[in-house]
Amino acid sequence: MKRSVSSCLAACTLLLLWTIPVAAQDAPTVTLKGFVSATMYMQDQSFAFANGQAAEWATSDADEDQWFLGGDIRNTRIQLGITGPTVFTDWQTKGLIEMDFFGGFNGTGAFSDEQATPRLRLAYVDLVKGGTTLRLGQAWTPLFGATPASVTHVAFPLAYGSAGKVGWRFPGVFLIQNLSDPDAATKLGLQLAAFRGSWAGPGDNLGGLSAGEAATVPQLEARLDVSGSAGDMGWSAYVVGHYDRKDLSGVGAEAPAGVDDELTGTAFEVGGSFRPSPLTVQGNVYWGQAIGQQFGAITQFGDIASWGAWAQAGFQFTPEWSVWGLYGMDDPDDDDVIESGNSRLMNRQFAGMLRYSAGGYSIGVEYLRASTDYGSGVVGAIEEQTFDANQLSLSVLFAF
Repeated sequence: MKRSVSSCLAACTLLLLWTIPVAAQDAPTVTLKGFVSATMYMQDQSFAFANGQAAEWATSDADEDQWFLGGDIRNTRIQLGITGPTVFTDWQTKGLIEMDFFGGFNGTGAFSDEQATPRLRLAYVDLVKGGTTLRLGQAWTPLFGATPASVTHVAFPLAYGSAGKVGWRFPGVFLIQNLSDPDAATKLGLQLAAFRGSWAGPGDNLGGLSAGEAATVPQLEARLDVSGSAGDMGWSAYVVGHYDRKDLSGVGAEAPAGVDDELTGTAFEVGGSFRPSPLTVQGNVYWGQAIGQQFGAITQFGDIASWGAWAQAGFQFTPEWSVWGLYGMDDPDDDDVIESGNSRLMNRQFAGMLRYSAGGYSIGVEYLRASTDYGSGVVGAIEEQTFDANQLSLSVLFAF
């Protein structure tokens, strides 16, 4: 009898606890965004970083039976945005995960190039309070500035690592600060970043043992942004500075006596846009030393001085139709290229596009030409040859 009474009381207690209202916890809000991208293209030579949507500079010089037809969907992108609870009294937590499909292919057989592998691009967490954002994780560095318009070349933008556009994404700490009032006519912003060192060897590039990590000094960047508008005209400008250091002896090794194993990387970039409707003009110019890890010097690693620039103009002749043209170039120092064991002396890129865009749907016909100078031999007796490559593409992009 006592056991029955005890059981009844326990059941009633559990029922009572079940019905007591519990304070609601802040549940994260997840937003799914991205786009579907598809391209059909014709090329008369091979490109790097790859054919199709990743084409940047010429890598072959076939002189007959050279045209081929291909297709590419690797730009396709998925992005998860997360808004979480407020912490430290009044700091809003946010996060972002972004991936595309440039992670290679599933195997090497006849069907592999229809089975693209996902690639993680961005993964970071933000603390936001007013005009201040503190970002931790993998994000775009401040050096990655203005980006050319294109329907075909999205993940690997036009001019990227080949004709003046530089910068990359690294894990690190990023401070983004608005310096002007929200209602100010002219906006001013500051970005400061410290992020992981990086280089091509001499140790394990995948295990955090390259010369960049061995230096134990983070890459450092600072960027100042300014923008404004007047009527139908908008404009923006930015300036970026970069510093890094590499220990070329790597982790757990010392350089031979009398050999300086320290390599310093520096870069300076200015860029922006000018938009007197219906015209848009944008571009940037950079100067750098030993910044292959930031896609400088036509993406070559070594103590190489280089500079590059690109400019793009677009004209919107109806709300949906526009035409675009781009020219860019990257010009590393020839002697530095040869002395460092590399070969790309200069690259010039031209691109034109006719685009229809309505809402999240865009379709574009684009032409891309790269003219790449290669060198061999020794300093003082460099032999040069030029490879020219052409690409004609039809691409569609549907953003959601």
